[in-house]
Amino acid sequence: MLTNDATVLVEARGLVKEYAGDGRRSRVVDGVSFEIRRGETLGLVGESGSGKSTVARMLLRLIEPTAGEVRYDGVDVLGASAGEMRALRRRMQVVFQDPYAALNPRMRVREILAEPFAIHKERPEGGLAVRLNEMLRTVGLDESALERYPHEFSGGQRQRINIARALALRPEFVVLDEPVSALDVSVGAQVVNLLRDLQREYGLTYLFISHSMPLVRYLCDRVAVMQRGRLVELGDVLQVCEEPREDYTRALIAATPEMPV
Repeated sequence: MLTNDATVLVEARGLVKEYAGDGRRSRVVDGVSFEIRRGETLGLVGESGSGKSTVARMLLRLIEPTAGEVRYDGVDVLGASAGEMRALRRRMQVVFQDPYAALNPRMRVREILAEPFAIHKERPEGGLAVRLNEMLRTVGLDESALERYPHEFSGGQRQRINIARALALRPEFVVLDEPVSALDVSVGAQVVNLLRDLQREYGLTYLFISHSMPLVRYLCDRVAVMQRGRLVELGDVLQVCEEPREDYTRALIAATPEMPV
């Protein structure tokens, strides 16, 4: 049963994803349900292969679930028409794990950041040039970056460009799919602090996917723990980190060192 609570922005109920192969069906997500409240950061944690990214892609309808329901601000995402989905995609964006693969190496940063406006046929207030400069300043880069190519930047700078692109159309909800796991620890800490500052400034709602419990504890309000496609623990981040109910959650906490943020 989906809720009518106005404080809930994203809601998943009974999400299932199965893939066929070798004459049988493999269930990679099995009955996952949770809510994400407006303005909060929900951490989704688990080992590689636990189904975290698959859940996120179903929320954004980048892949279709085998079963289950998703609502965004009360709208049935899975039942939305192509036009309705175009409108929804303006409001929800994603930052992927690999800052290298997520940027087209043949495009200058100017073209990369302008692409969302072209796709949605939008001319930003004040003009595109002003908006692009503003986007770069928001993530700690200057306008000289506009004429450069992705290979000319460090990993942390590339991820800042990815974040700027994700925020181009001023979405409300951003999926952060292990956004610092490909970065050095100190650079990753800078990006995490940037994400925290951006959330406060723009009132963003985050789904933060990670395998690092200390990082989730620093950034998130609540945490959902996945193991082999199932949600095994869900609660306030301090409660889950300090008094976990599941042995699996305790193992995740013990497996990841503190991050210098």
